[in-house]
Amino acid sequence: MDKRKIEENFFKTIMIASSLIILFTLIFILVSIIIRGLPAMNLEMITRTPEGGYYLGKEGGVLNAIAGSLYLGIGSTFLAIIVSLPVVLYFNVYAKKRSKLVSAVRFSLDILWGVPSIVYGAFGFIIMLFFGLKTSLLGGIVTVALMIIPIMTRAMDEVIRMIPSELLEASYALGATRFETAFKVVTRQALPGILTALLIAFGRGIGDAASVLFTTGFSDNIPHSLLQPAATLPLAIFFQLGTPYPEVQQRAYASAFILICIILVVSFVSRILTKKLSKYVVK
Repeated sequence: MDKRKIEENFFKTIMIASSLIILFTLIFILVSIIIRGLPAMNLEMITRTPEGGYYLGKEGGVLNAIAGSLYLGIGSTFLAIIVSLPVVLYFNVYAKKRSKLVSAVRFSLDILWGVPSIVYGAFGFIIMLFFGLKTSLLGGIVTVALMIIPIMTRAMDEVIRMIPSELLEASYALGATRFETAFKVVTRQALPGILTALLIAFGRGIGDAASVLFTTGFSDNIPHSLLQPAATLPLAIFFQLGTPYPEVQQRAYASAFILICIILVVSFVSRILTKKLSKYVVK
């Protein structure tokens, strides 16, 4: 048999096996969580907040953690894109090619991407102490935004770098300014990739526990102000699993399933929007 054919079949087998491992891992995680959390899965879990003695097996749900997670994820993602998008557009439209400043910032972002989330939590806690702030939803949003800015920025940067340079040159040739090219051409072409970056950042933000442990705090109530502490699903899972009561531990797995469902819904909506926006992309 031809040596090249053997190599092709070998690597094809590895790719198929890797894909199956990822698929079965997802299925295994979902099945394990559903089986363990099924006894606690009911409408009360998503429609009620914890009541007295909840962590001792009494009545209530995790509506406070669902609301807190959504507030935290949406707020931090919104704050992060306000910072990330202008930076990325500067890298790819305004800055000179092979700029040392851009290379240094990209290198810094790569380092920040790898910093553990607990370090961001400690840094956010230091900032809060400096300004005299207590644990609050605002503190969590700012801390999580700092954590996901490197992720979002580098993800969008790689997408925008794939846009053909001829498209930008054509825009300039038609009399467009750099600002018009950045927001009417580059951003429009990169919209599917920007949505993917938003999803990655949102998923990281809503599912992290370490960065909000010291900054967001925890509360059995739904926050009505940015200065109030807020519960999140990851912390709710952590506290529920820490109890010695089996029924409360089952609620932890039910909470984990709710968190996964939120991520899946966001993923499906993102894919639908990506397909609709892809028709505007020049291929």
